[in-house]
Amino acid sequence: MSEPLLRVERLWKSFANGPRTIEVLADLELSVAAGEAVAVVGDSGVGKSTLLHIVGGMDRPDRGRVLFRGQDCYAGGPRLLAEHRNRDVGFVFQFHHLLPELTALENVELPFRIGRRTQGTGEEARRLLGRLGLGARLEHRPAALSGGEQQRVAIARALVARPALVLADEPTGNLDPATGSDVFRLLRELQRERPFALVLASHSERLARGCDRLLRLAGGRLHAMEERETREYFDRFGA
Repeated sequence: MSEPLLRVERLWKSFANGPRTIEVLADLELSVAAGEAVAVVGDSGVGKSTLLHIVGGMDRPDRGRVLFRGQDCYAGGPRLLAEHRNRDVGFVFQFHHLLPELTALENVELPFRIGRRTQGTGEEARRLLGRLGLGARLEHRPAALSGGEQQRVAIARALVARPALVLADEPTGNLDPATGSDVFRLLRELQRERPFALVLASHSERLARGCDRLLRLAGGRLHAMEERETREYFDRFGA
């Protein structure tokens, strides 16, 4: 069996809350293959965003390892970690976090600027925005775009450098159901075209069932959900 693209081993993370320590992730394990789409569901505050931040190199774990292509992401210094984030990982959040003073095209080109890459970057950004139906909106700033268009720009920004891993934290949570479905469909189409591994945190049954595998985060750990548990979970929360 080939080595997974991403492997998380015995991950622990806690936060101080006054005199108390709250354990969010406890001995968590996760393995994601190249090109796979994995959905992570769980109650609000259970640690889904924390997990994505650690996997993406934005927040260090207390203990455990995050292995990307067999290499521990946190074993090197800050420079190597920053290079990994910019080269290997793309992020899509619930709120698009576009820079308001930049055009759609300039926002998408940001990962190249951060990585100090220039050759061919404009063409790749234009191509991806066109694929997402925004070819006529390249010079528009975020304020002139609809919510769905802004999130498609954010997806283009996440994918433009062709990362091997994309982390999506409630990527359609700020959109109406129809627009959210359209954005998710485009994300999955692009995954099949590129391809990249996708780890998606969501409360949405529609998005979760649209992935290859569904995991629930509870008690600090991940576990696979059987069909009955999946139905009961989403019926309970009305997702």
